[in-house]
Amino acid sequence: MAAKVYTIPPSANFAQALARGLIAQAGDAPLALADTTIYLPTRRAQRSFGDAFARELGGAALLPRFRALGDADEDELLFEAEALELPPAIAPMRRTLLLATLVRRWHAARHDDQMGFAQAAALADGLAGVMDEVETQGASLAALDAVVPGALAAHWDQVRGFLKILETTWPAVLEPEGCISPPARRNLALYALAAQLQRVPPRGPVIAAGSTGSIPATAALLKVIAELPNGAVVLPGLDRELDAASWDGLDPGHPQFGMKQLLGRLGVAREAVADWDGARGGTRERLLREALRPAPTTDAWRALADAAEEPAIADGVRGLSLIEAADPTEEADVIALVLREALETPGTTATLVTPDRALARRVAAALRRWEVEVDDSAGRPLAHTPPGTFLCLLAEAADAGFAPVPLLALLKHPLCTLGGAAAAFREQARELDKTLRGPKPNPGLEGIRAALLRQRAQADEARRERLSVLQYWFAEVAAALKPLETAFETRETRLADIVATHLAVAETLAGTELWRAETGEAAALFVAELQEAANDVAMEPNSYAALLRKLMLAKPVRLARSAHPRVAILGPLEARLQSFDTVVLGGLNEGSWPRSPGADPWFSRPMRAALGLEQPERAIGQAAHDFAMLSAGPRVVLTRAQKAEGVPAVASRWVQRLIQLTNGLGLKTALVPSQDYIVLAQGERDAGPPARIKMPRPTPPVEARPVRLPVTDIEKWVRDPYAIYARRVLRLRVLDPLEAQIGPLEKGNAVHLALERFVQAFPGELPPDAALQLCTIADAVFAAEGTPKAALALWRPRFTRAAEWFVELERARRGEIAASHTERHGEMAVTPDFALYGIADRIDLLTDGRAAILDYKTGQLPTTKQIESFLAPQLPLEAAMLAAGAFDGVAARDVRELLYVQISGGRKPGDIKPVEIGLIGEALEKLKKRIADFARPTTAYEPRLHPKEARISGDYDHLARVREWSISGWEAPAE
Repeated sequence: MAAKVYTIPPSANFAQALARGLIAQAGDAPLALADTTIYLPTRRAQRSFGDAFARELGGAALLPRFRALGDADEDELLFEAEALELPPAIAPMRRTLLLATLVRRWHAARHDDQMGFAQAAALADGLAGVMDEVETQGASLAALDAVVPGALAAHWDQVRGFLKILETTWPAVLEPEGCISPPARRNLALYALAAQLQRVPPRGPVIAAGSTGSIPATAALLKVIAELPNGAVVLPGLDRELDAASWDGLDPGHPQFGMKQLLGRLGVAREAVADWDGARGGTRERLLREALRPAPTTDAWRALADAAEEPAIADGVRGLSLIEAADPTEEADVIALVLREALETPGTTATLVTPDRALARRVAAALRRWEVEVDDSAGRPLAHTPPGTFLCLLAEAADAGFAPVPLLALLKHPLCTLGGAAAAFREQARELDKTLRGPKPNPGLEGIRAALLRQRAQADEARRERLSVLQYWFAEVAAALKPLETAFETRETRLADIVATHLAVAETLAGTELWRAETGEAAALFVAELQEAANDVAMEPNSYAALLRKLMLAKPVRLARSAHPRVAILGPLEARLQSFDTVVLGGLNEGSWPRSPGADPWFSRPMRAALGLEQPERAIGQAAHDFAMLSAGPRVVLTRAQKAEGVPAVASRWVQRLIQLTNGLGLKTALVPSQDYIVLAQGERDAGPPARIKMPRPTPPVEARPVRLPVTDIEKWVRDPYAIYARRVLRLRVLDPLEAQIGPLEKGNAVHLALERFVQAFPGELPPDAALQLCTIADAVFAAEGTPKAALALWRPRFTRAAEWFVELERARRGEIAASHTERHGEMAVTPDFALYGIADRIDLLTDGRAAILDYKTGQLPTTKQIESFLAPQLPLEAAMLAAGAFDGVAARDVRELLYVQISGGRKPGDIKPVEIGLIGEALEKLKKRIADFARPTTAYEPRLHPKEARISGDYDHLARVREWSISGWEAPAE
């Protein structure tokens, strides 16, 4: 019997046209439609087609039976295999874990090292994709044996050997599971249904509508349906008008290539395909046919300008427009405006169709400005939901040995409460954050506990009490986390055991809140699937966190929200066979839509040909068919961003074709939208010219200003008064970064302490091995400070060179030194209302009755100009304090020497910079003048008056908003 094949043009509402035709065929028979069976590509299509029939019938009626066949891009088996006894399909997660185990075994048999399970799981996904493609196309990997090794590069020969896992080992692993792969099950179901329809044809009509037959098994079923006495196949958007030369030369990237391929499998000539219910294509199809015609026949465009059909092209452009935004953000704003405008007309429907999920999320966020709630139909990954994020953070913290950064990220998660009040738990988490600032503690929970003990021992009484509370709190947290830490200390264990421990600890920390609401239910279903899939799978614990996040990212969560009924965001697959009044096709750039085929890591082109697989360009042809179908609506807006991630983007090949065709026909403005949406979007974002802020000049009340400062802060007071205001008036303390690297500050403190202990240990004549003794003291200091080995490897050789230089300096000076005092605290009243205090690194009492003050520097020494201009006044002010007898245990003395001693250990191991004694009185007078100035309520604490380097930010520059008021090109005053 001749096959009955029809087509509905892209510009027609497919579901509505199909419903009208079937209703017309049924006539007045009330049960005719109820006896009709309609096979559709997906379950999503079932819902929209049911609505279309209900609308055409005008209310309650007996509808046809809808069945979903499933399509090549579906993630799950959508065909309902009724009355067919088929083995179940293996769960995707179980398949990934089993394949990862096989990959590790294969790698271990050929290499000395062990491949990580997370890496093996990534390869397993690739293998699963290969398996799906091969089984979907009905091919066999055994055909690879026929490929001559000499015809392949060495790499492909190795890949061929690797793919033997699927051909030889995988069936033996799959057999005990009692399952088959999803594509194999789908193929068996489709072939079984085809055989059943042939054997026992149904009484009522059987229609296969909307399928492109890209799967051979689906094409075989369509052939059977088309040949049934009461069967028919209705194709979506077959181009019956394309000239024969173009039709014969179609390449896999053309939108009609799949249709031609299907007709060949059905054994039907294109001329034998009829229009369904008289539906004929219009001028939009004519435009798209010409724009997307095969490259070898584009010379036909030359004749269009003189042809009588040119008005048809111009008419086809009506309702079609192109918007090229500057970047993805602007593109999202423009799309949101188009969709919002469409909703102004009652009853109008609108949709954004894009494969770019980032663009979809941006548009959804932009629509919320007008309280238009619309969900991205692709959902969001489970790893990005609160329960998924919490579970991933817990696993990653354990994998990192509960280092401060991942541990605090976990403890600050809203679900982490340890069964108590969330506010109290978060308060302690913030206290722990402040306590752990600075160098990274030792690994593990014990390292955190030891850091808290050390901090408590060094704290004052008030802080010691807070740290005691923190210690008790962290003890409870550590007890909850300890089982997971123990589990991660093993070299290899059962995945099921890690999952069980992970979930037990998660429930201890989060309680039942972890599994509440829709996202919690999705997380519960995921972990149940993971527990079932993890049976008898072994892995190393340090791969668990990466594996968990990977699996969660692949699990979409779709929330049931009260989304707007007339607007939607869809992917190209979901938008198939659906109709909207306004369609926005977004993200039309090469690499996004269509996606680049990329390099195939598994098959070369000869290998694909040997297996009978489609070439990579076939996916572009499928995307082109989606584009052509969606572009034929009454109002279509094409959008793209001219830049993506800061790099110029190339317009989609289909957009380029449309631009070339319309420009060549003198229709340059035809694709310009009626509204300038870019200007509208820019105007909506534009808040007007920014108000240029002025430099902050805070003038706190005199009584709030500091009345005593450390001598080291005087330089900061001169260079950056705002920093003194923030630190001493607002009492804002600069926090060290978490897990800070040991740097110059720690090195300077250690060197100061080592020199102090050396001078105290050898107050008189130095021993012959004084340099060695100094190095021994430094080693003890470095060890007590917990200096990492990496830093010590750099510091110790330099300190050894500096120690030899310093000892020689000491030998030369010891004859004039009667006694040395180190780290002496002092305080002096500069005026009746202001005191200066500080700690002198070293005060040498000389034999002539005077003194020398030494200041150790491991960094750069101040210049003479800086000292003279009061930009580095520390040593002169310390001399004034000594002259006034301000230092503990040191009588007032005149100062003979002021020395900066640089300890570098570089090419020049050390240096001495003397300071003029005559600057002492001058520095004290300048300090008194500054005190008097800031005692006036009108004197402001201005930021960055004399910074050392303009390019180096100060601790409080962000608070002073320096980058905003100095954006025009601020330069530091000359010193």
